[in-house]
Amino acid sequence: MHTFQRVFRVAALAVLAAVFAIRTAFAALPAPPRITAEAAILVEASTGRVIYEKNADRLMYPASMTKMVTCLLALEQWKDLSAPVTVGPEAAATEYTWMAEGDVLTMRELLMALMMESDNGAAVAVAEAMTPSRSVAEFAASMTQKAWLIGAKNTQFANPNGLPDIRHVTTARDMMKIARYGWTNKEFRRIVDTREHTLVWNNAEGRQQRKLENTNELLYSYPGMSGIKTGWTRAAGGCLAGAATRNGVTLISIVMNSPDSEDRFRDTAKLMDYGFPLVRLVKGPVKEKIERDLWVHHDGTYKVTAHPREDVKYLLFEGDDKKKFQISFDMPRFIRAPIKGGDKVGDLVVLYDGKEVGRIDMIADPVMHKGFSPVAAVLSIYDRLVTSSNG
Repeated sequence: MHTFQRVFRVAALAVLAAVFAIRTAFAALPAPPRITAEAAILVEASTGRVIYEKNADRLMYPASMTKMVTCLLALEQWKDLSAPVTVGPEAAATEYTWMAEGDVLTMRELLMALMMESDNGAAVAVAEAMTPSRSVAEFAASMTQKAWLIGAKNTQFANPNGLPDIRHVTTARDMMKIARYGWTNKEFRRIVDTREHTLVWNNAEGRQQRKLENTNELLYSYPGMSGIKTGWTRAAGGCLAGAATRNGVTLISIVMNSPDSEDRFRDTAKLMDYGFPLVRLVKGPVKEKIERDLWVHHDGTYKVTAHPREDVKYLLFEGDDKKKFQISFDMPRFIRAPIKGGDKVGDLVVLYDGKEVGRIDMIADPVMHKGFSPVAAVLSIYDRLVTSSNG
């Protein structure tokens, strides 16, 4: 065989091998799922990196996924979950509740009824108990504010339970941010992962009991499923915030406006089945090794130090290179007092090949830098002058 023919044959075989390898690699990746929901998103919980999305920024009705925020506000602001709450007339008259006026439940039991059975009256009872004026509208405004602080800037709440209201809107991406935030709360995770619970309360006739079963059917049927919240109204269609864990990886999904109440579960299972084979987590820098200082206006504190809420992890897709990950920070130079330990003061931004793929809260340390700093004072004056001249 001539030398040219040998070279040509070797080259041809190399090309064929490369083509076969590429086709095999692509064939190994699962096809994106075909789901019925109008909007959806799937992310890895610790990084927030998006694995799949469909109309994720379209304004939609969230139905009872709303109750995630109601629950979070109670967990974060109610001092004693064992303290009693009395059900008022407005809560008792709400659609789809079994509660009666004068029933007395602990806040913890109200949250179990709220999240497991999606009781709308429980949401109103929580709202009234947490608002000095007992104004549900005022509580809904605080829910919107909380959503915005989480980063859900396209969300507006008009009530604490998700009953239809033209002013009560969000997006799948915003619901994902709220669900992901909730997932960092241990008590929140415990509640939404509870399959059955015996609810106890008191009324004029004495001690009462009721068996609760979680409305999330996937808790009983999908391996690794551990939350989060169902939703259904005629206006919103089938909705579900889901969370499932396999091999140390937790995925969070949102589906909105599935055609019926069963499609939301099928859609969620399809998203999870699609996501788990695609990704793996590797360790990045630990939170103790990352810190940033911020200057503080007023209140006798001139500086706070912030660390990430959790260790950095990198979510790798097939073919990703860990060396292409970087971290940056989205934080102001100054924050205004008052500020306390645990408050969010910015974001650590995870980048892959220069593109944002996730965020982690940067939270203030409990130890504050008290006193007066000439540097802080000078920078404060400079920032104010610059702001006023640009205003």
